[in-house]
Amino acid sequence: MFSPVSILVVTALSSILSILVLISLLSHEIDGVPRWLWANVLAIVSLVLFAMQNVAPAWLGVVVANQLLAATVLLIYEGCNEFFDVHLRPAQRWAGWIMWLGVMAGIVYFTYVVPDMHARVVIVSAFHAACDFAIAGRVLLGRPKERPRYNYLFVAGAAALGALGHTIRGAIYAVQPPAQAALLQPGPMQITFLALGILVLPSLCIGLVMMAHDRLAQRLERLARFDDLTGALSRKAFLAGAAERLARAGSTARREYVAVVDVDHFKSVNDRYGHAAGDDVLRHFAAIVRTRIRDDDAFGRIGGEEFCLFCSADRSEDVTALVERLRRTVEATPCAVPGGVLNYTFSAGIAMWDGRETLASLMARADGLLYAAKVAGRNRVMAPGVEELA
Repeated sequence: MFSPVSILVVTALSSILSILVLISLLSHEIDGVPRWLWANVLAIVSLVLFAMQNVAPAWLGVVVANQLLAATVLLIYEGCNEFFDVHLRPAQRWAGWIMWLGVMAGIVYFTYVVPDMHARVVIVSAFHAACDFAIAGRVLLGRPKERPRYNYLFVAGAAALGALGHTIRGAIYAVQPPAQAALLQPGPMQITFLALGILVLPSLCIGLVMMAHDRLAQRLERLARFDDLTGALSRKAFLAGAAERLARAGSTARREYVAVVDVDHFKSVNDRYGHAAGDDVLRHFAAIVRTRIRDDDAFGRIGGEEFCLFCSADRSEDVTALVERLRRTVEATPCAVPGGVLNYTFSAGIAMWDGRETLASLMARADGLLYAAKVAGRNRVMAPGVEELA
Protein backbone atom coordinates (compact mmCIF):
# COMPACT_ATOMS: atom_id res chain seq x y z
CA MET A 1 0.00 0.00 0.00
CA PHE A 2 1.19 3.50 -0.78
CA SER A 3 2.13 5.64 2.18
CA PRO A 4 0.60 9.13 2.49
CA VAL A 5 4.03 10.73 2.00
CA SER A 6 4.72 8.83 -1.23
CA ILE A 7 1.36 9.93 -2.64
CA LEU A 8 2.17 13.57 -1.83
CA VAL A 9 5.56 13.27 -3.52
CA VAL A 10 4.06 11.79 -6.70
CA THR A 11 1.49 14.60 -6.83
CA ALA A 12 4.25 17.20 -6.42
CA LEU A 13 6.20 15.63 -9.30
CA SER A 14 3.14 15.87 -11.54
CA SER A 15 2.87 19.58 -10.71
CA ILE A 16 6.50 20.03 -11.76
CA LEU A 17 5.66 18.59 -15.18
CA SER A 18 2.66 20.93 -15.44
CA ILE A 19 4.91 23.90 -14.61
CA LEU A 20 7.32 23.00 -17.41
CA VAL A 21 4.49 22.85 -19.95
CA LEU A 22 2.87 26.05 -18.71
CA ILE A 23 6.20 27.90 -18.92
CA SER A 24 6.38 26.96 -22.60
CA LEU A 25 2.96 28.61 -23.07
CA LEU A 26 3.84 31.93 -21.41
CA SER A 27 5.21 33.45 -24.61
CA HIS A 28 1.81 32.99 -26.28
CA GLU A 29 0.18 35.35 -23.76
CA ILE A 30 -2.85 33.18 -23.09
CA ASP A 31 -5.03 34.66 -20.36
CA GLY A 32 -5.06 32.57 -17.21
CA VAL A 33 -1.82 30.67 -17.82
CA PRO A 34 0.33 32.80 -15.41
CA ARG A 35 -2.13 32.15 -12.56
CA TRP A 36 -2.20 28.43 -13.35
CA LEU A 37 1.59 28.42 -13.33
CA TRP A 38 1.77 30.05 -9.89
CA ALA A 39 -0.94 27.69 -8.65
CA ASN A 40 1.31 24.73 -9.46
CA VAL A 41 4.29 26.39 -7.77
CA LEU A 42 2.24 26.88 -4.61
CA ALA A 43 0.97 23.31 -4.85
CA ILE A 44 4.50 21.92 -4.88
CA VAL A 45 5.56 23.96 -1.85
CA SER A 46 2.36 22.98 -0.04
CA LEU A 47 2.77 19.27 -0.76
CA VAL A 48 6.39 19.32 0.40
CA LEU A 49 5.31 20.99 3.65
CA PHE A 50 2.56 18.41 4.13
CA ALA A 51 5.11 15.63 3.63
CA MET A 52 7.26 17.22 6.37
CA GLN A 53 4.32 17.61 8.73
CA ASN A 54 5.63 15.09 11.26
CA VAL A 55 8.94 16.92 11.64
CA ALA A 56 8.03 20.56 10.84
CA PRO A 57 6.43 22.92 13.37
CA ALA A 58 2.64 23.20 13.27
CA TRP A 59 2.66 26.73 11.86
CA LEU A 60 4.59 25.44 8.84
CA GLY A 61 3.31 21.89 8.33
CA VAL A 62 -0.32 22.70 9.14
CA VAL A 63 -1.17 26.40 8.76
CA VAL A 64 1.12 27.40 5.86
CA ALA A 65 0.72 24.06 4.05
CA ASN A 66 -3.08 24.24 4.13
CA GLN A 67 -3.18 27.90 3.13
CA LEU A 68 -0.88 27.38 0.15
CA LEU A 69 -2.97 24.46 -1.07
CA ALA A 70 -6.13 26.53 -0.65
CA ALA A 71 -4.51 29.35 -2.62
CA THR A 72 -3.72 26.81 -5.35
CA VAL A 73 -7.35 26.03 -6.15
CA LEU A 74 -8.33 29.69 -5.78
CA LEU A 75 -5.67 30.73 -8.31
CA ILE A 76 -6.88 28.01 -10.69
CA TYR A 77 -10.41 29.44 -10.44
CA GLU A 78 -9.18 32.99 -11.04
CA GLY A 79 -7.13 31.76 -13.99
CA CYS A 80 -10.28 30.21 -15.47
CA ASN A 81 -12.08 33.56 -15.09
CA GLU A 82 -9.26 35.26 -17.00
CA PHE A 83 -9.14 32.49 -19.61
CA PHE A 84 -12.85 32.91 -20.38
CA ASP A 85 -12.62 36.71 -20.12
CA VAL A 86 -15.02 36.91 -17.16
CA HIS A 87 -14.94 40.30 -15.46
CA LEU A 88 -16.11 40.11 -11.85
CA ARG A 89 -17.15 43.00 -9.69
CA PRO A 90 -14.59 43.94 -6.99
CA ALA A 91 -16.74 42.38 -4.26
CA GLN A 92 -16.94 39.12 -6.20
CA ARG A 93 -13.23 39.20 -7.01
CA TRP A 94 -12.25 39.53 -3.34
CA ALA A 95 -14.86 37.12 -1.97
CA GLY A 96 -12.63 34.09 -2.56
CA TRP A 97 -9.67 35.63 -0.75
CA ILE A 98 -11.85 36.72 2.15
CA MET A 99 -13.00 33.09 2.44
CA TRP A 100 -9.33 32.08 2.23
CA LEU A 101 -8.54 34.32 5.21
CA GLY A 102 -11.47 32.74 7.03
CA VAL A 103 -9.99 29.30 6.41
CA MET A 104 -6.68 30.48 7.84
CA ALA A 105 -8.41 31.85 10.94
CA GLY A 106 -10.20 28.53 11.42
CA ILE A 107 -7.01 26.51 10.99
CA VAL A 108 -5.12 28.70 13.47
CA TYR A 109 -7.98 28.47 15.98
CA PHE A 110 -8.29 24.67 15.76
CA THR A 111 -4.52 24.24 15.86
CA TYR A 112 -3.56 26.48 18.80
CA VAL A 113 -6.69 27.56 20.71
CA VAL A 114 -8.84 24.42 20.58
CA PRO A 115 -6.73 21.71 18.92
CA ASP A 116 -9.07 19.68 16.71
CA MET A 117 -7.73 18.07 13.54
CA HIS A 118 -11.22 16.93 12.49
CA ALA A 119 -12.57 20.49 12.53
CA ARG A 120 -9.62 21.60 10.41
CA VAL A 121 -10.40 18.90 7.85
CA VAL A 122 -14.05 20.02 7.67
CA ILE A 123 -13.07 23.68 7.11
CA VAL A 124 -10.44 22.89 4.47
CA SER A 125 -12.68 20.38 2.66
CA ALA A 126 -15.55 22.89 2.51
CA PHE A 127 -13.29 25.52 0.96
CA HIS A 128 -11.81 23.13 -1.61
CA ALA A 129 -15.24 21.76 -2.52
CA ALA A 130 -16.57 25.30 -3.10
CA CYS A 131 -13.59 26.23 -5.29
CA ASP A 132 -13.77 23.00 -7.28
CA PHE A 133 -17.50 23.45 -7.89
CA ALA A 134 -16.81 27.04 -9.00
CA ILE A 135 -14.10 25.85 -11.42
CA ALA A 136 -16.40 23.22 -12.91
CA GLY A 137 -19.22 25.74 -13.32
CA ARG A 138 -16.99 28.39 -14.87
CA VAL A 139 -15.58 25.96 -17.43
CA LEU A 140 -19.01 24.60 -18.37
CA LEU A 141 -20.51 28.08 -18.71
CA GLY A 142 -17.51 29.57 -20.53
CA ARG A 143 -16.81 26.68 -22.91
CA PRO A 144 -16.77 27.98 -26.52
CA LYS A 145 -19.65 26.20 -28.22
CA GLU A 146 -17.82 26.04 -31.55
CA ARG A 147 -14.77 24.29 -30.08
CA PRO A 148 -14.32 20.54 -29.37
CA ARG A 149 -15.94 19.71 -26.03
CA TYR A 150 -13.51 17.12 -24.69
CA ASN A 151 -10.85 19.46 -23.24
CA TYR A 152 -13.39 21.52 -21.32
CA LEU A 153 -15.47 18.58 -20.12
CA PHE A 154 -12.26 16.93 -18.89
CA VAL A 155 -11.44 19.95 -16.71
CA ALA A 156 -15.02 20.27 -15.48
CA GLY A 157 -15.14 16.56 -14.70
CA ALA A 158 -11.86 16.63 -12.77
CA ALA A 159 -13.01 19.67 -10.77
CA ALA A 160 -16.41 18.09 -10.09
CA LEU A 161 -14.70 14.89 -8.91
CA GLY A 162 -12.53 16.93 -6.56
CA ALA A 163 -15.59 18.80 -5.25
CA LEU A 164 -17.44 15.55 -4.64
CA GLY A 165 -14.45 14.01 -2.87
CA HIS A 166 -13.97 16.99 -0.57
CA THR A 167 -17.70 17.15 0.16
CA ILE A 168 -17.78 13.50 1.20
CA ARG A 169 -14.58 13.88 3.22
CA GLY A 170 -15.86 16.95 5.04
CA ALA A 171 -19.19 15.26 5.77
CA ILE A 172 -17.48 12.17 7.20
CA TYR A 173 -15.22 14.20 9.46
CA ALA A 174 -18.15 16.36 10.57
CA VAL A 175 -20.54 13.48 11.38
CA GLN A 176 -18.38 10.51 12.35
CA PRO A 177 -14.65 11.24 12.13
CA PRO A 178 -12.28 8.27 11.94
CA ALA A 179 -9.96 7.37 14.77
CA GLN A 180 -6.94 9.30 13.56
CA ALA A 181 -4.42 11.26 15.55
CA ALA A 182 -2.49 12.81 12.65
CA LEU A 183 -3.25 13.79 9.08
CA LEU A 184 -0.50 11.59 7.61
CA GLN A 185 -1.28 8.59 9.78
CA PRO A 186 -1.66 5.58 7.43
CA GLY A 187 -5.19 4.25 7.17
CA PRO A 188 -7.71 3.14 4.53
CA MET A 189 -9.72 6.37 4.56
CA GLN A 190 -6.69 8.64 4.54
CA ILE A 191 -5.08 6.70 1.72
CA THR A 192 -8.34 6.80 -0.24
CA PHE A 193 -8.71 10.57 -0.01
CA LEU A 194 -5.03 11.18 -0.74
CA ALA A 195 -5.31 8.88 -3.77
CA LEU A 196 -8.28 10.95 -4.90
CA GLY A 197 -6.09 14.02 -4.52
CA ILE A 198 -3.33 12.50 -6.61
CA LEU A 199 -5.92 11.87 -9.32
CA VAL A 200 -7.74 15.21 -9.21
CA LEU A 201 -4.96 17.83 -8.99
CA PRO A 202 -2.77 16.40 -11.80
CA SER A 203 -5.86 15.74 -13.94
CA LEU A 204 -7.04 19.29 -13.39
CA CYS A 205 -3.62 20.68 -14.36
CA ILE A 206 -3.46 18.46 -17.45
CA GLY A 207 -6.91 19.66 -18.45
CA LEU A 208 -5.90 23.31 -18.04
CA VAL A 209 -2.93 22.71 -20.35
CA MET A 210 -5.30 21.08 -22.85
CA MET A 211 -7.57 24.13 -22.74
CA ALA A 212 -4.58 26.43 -23.33
CA HIS A 213 -3.50 24.36 -26.33
CA ASP A 214 -7.04 24.50 -27.69
CA ARG A 215 -6.87 28.29 -27.44
CA LEU A 216 -3.64 28.18 -29.47
CA ALA A 217 -5.30 25.95 -32.06
CA GLN A 218 -8.21 28.40 -32.22
CA ARG A 219 -5.80 31.26 -32.90
CA LEU A 220 -4.06 29.31 -35.65
CA GLU A 221 -7.38 28.42 -37.24
CA ARG A 222 -8.41 32.06 -37.15
CA LEU A 223 -5.11 33.12 -38.72
CA ALA A 224 -5.71 30.60 -41.49
CA ARG A 225 -9.28 31.81 -42.04
CA PHE A 226 -9.01 35.54 -41.45
CA ASP A 227 -6.57 38.21 -42.54
CA ASP A 228 -4.63 39.25 -39.44
CA LEU A 229 -4.48 42.96 -40.38
CA THR A 230 -8.04 43.68 -41.52
CA GLY A 231 -10.18 40.89 -40.08
CA ALA A 232 -11.53 40.10 -43.55
CA LEU A 233 -11.48 36.53 -44.80
CA SER A 234 -8.06 35.38 -45.97
CA ARG A 235 -7.56 34.78 -49.66
CA LYS A 236 -7.64 31.01 -49.21
CA ALA A 237 -10.77 31.04 -47.04
CA PHE A 238 -12.57 33.49 -49.32
CA LEU A 239 -11.87 31.50 -52.49
CA ALA A 240 -12.87 28.24 -50.81
CA GLY A 241 -16.13 29.76 -49.58
CA ALA A 242 -16.88 31.34 -52.95
CA ALA A 243 -16.29 28.04 -54.73
CA GLU A 244 -18.71 26.31 -52.35
CA ARG A 245 -21.34 28.96 -52.98
CA LEU A 246 -21.05 28.53 -56.74
CA ALA A 247 -21.29 24.75 -56.36
CA ARG A 248 -24.66 25.01 -54.62
CA ALA A 249 -25.92 28.08 -56.50
CA GLY A 250 -27.89 25.97 -58.95
CA SER A 251 -30.36 24.98 -56.21
CA THR A 252 -31.53 28.57 -55.66
CA ALA A 253 -33.18 31.17 -57.83
CA ARG A 254 -30.83 33.92 -56.68
CA ARG A 255 -27.85 34.94 -58.76
CA GLU A 256 -24.25 35.15 -57.60
CA TYR A 257 -22.06 38.23 -57.98
CA VAL A 258 -18.47 39.08 -57.21
CA ALA A 259 -17.10 42.59 -56.73
CA VAL A 260 -13.34 43.11 -56.91
CA VAL A 261 -12.41 46.25 -54.96
CA ASP A 262 -9.12 48.15 -54.93
CA VAL A 263 -8.13 51.12 -52.75
CA ASP A 264 -7.19 54.00 -55.05
CA HIS A 265 -3.60 55.33 -55.10
CA PHE A 266 -2.64 53.08 -52.19
CA LYS A 267 1.04 53.09 -53.12
CA SER A 268 1.13 56.86 -52.77
CA VAL A 269 -0.38 56.53 -49.28
CA ASN A 270 2.48 54.26 -48.25
CA ASP A 271 5.08 56.48 -49.93
CA ARG A 272 3.79 59.71 -48.44
CA TYR A 273 2.55 58.68 -44.99
CA GLY A 274 4.40 55.44 -44.33
CA HIS A 275 3.36 51.79 -44.22
CA ALA A 276 1.79 52.19 -40.77
CA ALA A 277 -0.65 54.69 -42.27
CA GLY A 278 -1.30 52.28 -45.13
CA ASP A 279 -2.20 49.58 -42.60
CA ASP A 280 -4.53 52.04 -40.86
CA VAL A 281 -6.29 52.72 -44.16
CA LEU A 282 -6.77 49.00 -44.87
CA ARG A 283 -8.14 48.38 -41.38
CA HIS A 284 -10.41 51.42 -41.68
CA PHE A 285 -11.73 50.30 -45.06
CA ALA A 286 -12.35 46.71 -43.94
CA ALA A 287 -14.16 47.89 -40.80
CA ILE A 288 -16.52 50.05 -42.87
CA VAL A 289 -17.31 47.20 -45.26
CA ARG A 290 -17.80 44.53 -42.57
CA THR A 291 -20.34 46.64 -40.69
CA ARG A 292 -22.39 47.47 -43.80
CA ILE A 293 -22.62 44.26 -45.80
CA ARG A 294 -25.35 41.68 -45.29
CA ASP A 295 -24.98 38.59 -43.13
CA ASP A 296 -24.80 36.23 -46.11
CA ASP A 297 -22.23 38.30 -48.01
CA ALA A 298 -18.59 37.14 -48.01
CA PHE A 299 -15.81 39.70 -47.76
CA GLY A 300 -12.15 38.83 -48.14
CA ARG A 301 -8.73 40.32 -48.74
CA ILE A 302 -7.12 38.70 -51.74
CA GLY A 303 -3.85 40.61 -51.75
CA GLY A 304 -2.32 43.97 -50.85
CA GLU A 305 -5.01 46.63 -51.11
CA GLU A 306 -7.33 44.41 -53.16
CA PHE A 307 -10.50 42.94 -51.67
CA CYS A 308 -13.42 40.84 -52.90
CA LEU A 309 -17.09 40.88 -52.03
CA PHE A 310 -19.25 37.86 -52.92
CA CYS A 311 -23.01 38.47 -52.95
CA SER A 312 -26.26 36.75 -53.80
CA ALA A 313 -29.08 38.91 -55.16
CA ASP A 314 -32.14 38.81 -57.38
CA ARG A 315 -31.00 41.76 -59.48
CA SER A 316 -27.61 43.14 -60.44
CA GLU A 317 -28.84 46.62 -59.51
CA ASP A 318 -29.07 45.55 -55.86
CA VAL A 319 -25.40 44.53 -55.75
CA THR A 320 -24.31 47.63 -57.62
CA ALA A 321 -26.28 49.82 -55.21
CA LEU A 322 -24.66 48.06 -52.24
CA VAL A 323 -21.12 48.60 -53.53
CA GLU A 324 -21.94 52.18 -54.47
CA ARG A 325 -23.19 52.89 -50.95
CA LEU A 326 -19.92 51.52 -49.64
CA ARG A 327 -17.98 53.74 -52.04
CA ARG A 328 -19.83 56.84 -50.91
CA THR A 329 -19.39 55.96 -47.24
CA VAL A 330 -15.64 55.41 -47.63
CA GLU A 331 -15.29 58.65 -49.58
CA ALA A 332 -17.10 60.57 -46.83
CA THR A 333 -15.31 58.92 -43.87
CA PRO A 334 -11.72 60.11 -43.27
CA CYS A 335 -9.21 57.72 -41.76
CA ALA A 336 -7.08 58.81 -38.81
CA VAL A 337 -3.36 58.30 -39.56
CA PRO A 338 -0.19 59.39 -37.76
CA GLY A 339 -0.06 63.15 -38.16
CA GLY A 340 -3.67 63.81 -39.15
CA VAL A 341 -6.55 62.39 -41.18
CA LEU A 342 -6.60 60.98 -44.69
CA ASN A 343 -9.40 60.92 -47.24
CA TYR A 344 -9.24 58.03 -49.69
CA THR A 345 -11.48 56.25 -52.19
CA PHE A 346 -11.79 52.90 -53.92
CA SER A 347 -12.73 51.53 -57.32
CA ALA A 348 -14.71 48.35 -57.98
CA GLY A 349 -15.71 46.01 -60.78
CA ILE A 350 -18.77 43.76 -60.47
CA ALA A 351 -19.43 40.59 -62.47
CA MET A 352 -22.41 38.22 -62.44
CA TRP A 353 -21.87 34.46 -62.59
CA ASP A 354 -23.27 32.99 -65.78
CA GLY A 355 -24.04 29.64 -64.17
CA ARG A 356 -21.29 27.71 -65.96
CA GLU A 357 -17.93 29.45 -65.68
CA THR A 358 -15.28 28.80 -63.07
CA LEU A 359 -14.66 31.06 -60.12
CA ALA A 360 -11.35 32.11 -61.67
CA SER A 361 -13.13 33.19 -64.84
CA LEU A 362 -15.77 35.09 -62.88
CA MET A 363 -13.16 36.96 -60.85
CA ALA A 364 -11.15 37.69 -64.00
CA ARG A 365 -14.18 39.41 -65.53
CA ALA A 366 -14.74 41.44 -62.36
CA ASP A 367 -11.05 42.34 -62.35
CA GLY A 368 -11.35 43.54 -65.94
CA LEU A 369 -14.18 45.85 -64.94
CA LEU A 370 -12.08 47.10 -62.02
CA TYR A 371 -9.33 47.95 -64.48
CA ALA A 372 -11.88 49.82 -66.60
CA ALA A 373 -12.96 51.80 -63.52
CA LYS A 374 -9.36 52.81 -62.89
CA VAL A 375 -8.84 53.83 -66.50
CA ALA A 376 -12.02 55.90 -66.31
CA GLY A 377 -10.60 57.93 -63.43
CA ARG A 378 -10.95 55.76 -60.28
CA ASN A 379 -13.40 56.27 -57.39
CA ARG A 380 -16.20 54.55 -59.30
CA VAL A 381 -18.08 51.26 -59.62
CA MET A 382 -18.27 49.44 -62.95
CA ALA A 383 -20.72 46.66 -63.75
CA PRO A 384 -21.90 45.20 -67.08
CA GLY A 385 -25.23 46.58 -68.25
CA VAL A 386 -25.16 49.32 -65.62
CA GLU A 387 -24.00 52.85 -66.19
CA GLU A 388 -20.79 53.51 -64.30
CA LEU A 389 -21.29 55.16 -60.95
CA ALA A 390 -18.90 57.75 -59.59
